[in-house]
Amino acid sequence: QVQVVESGGGLVQPGGSLRLSCAASGSRFSYSVMRWYRQAPGKERELVASISNNGGINYVDSVKGRFAISRDNAKNTVYLQMNSLKPEDTAVYYCTSREIGSSVYYWGRGTQVTVSS
Repeated sequence: QVQVVESGGGLVQPGGSLRLSCAASGSRFSYSVMRWYRQAPGKERELVASISNNGGINYVDSVKGRFAISRDNAKNTVYLQMNSLKPEDTAVYYCTSREIGSSVYYWGRGTQVTVSS
């Protein structure tokens, strides 16, 4: 059974930084596409960033130049470095894992990020 666990959320002032971590166990991590989603209150869930098994990266336009996704296959962990945070980045951030060739996404329970002064 694949387990996905996010960590690193918290309260930060506008302009600050946070690094989220996502640990995936029970999967072939190096063969998995990893994604970060977020959902703000009253809004639809949004794909923020993704990193493929071979390192291909994509971001939603609103975070380009501020967020950076990376992965450490030795640690079965994906990261989301978030800089220059804005109040509109406030949301619950979720991590997903999907093995290449599979249609099954495994989701974590999310970590809250709040950007406020």
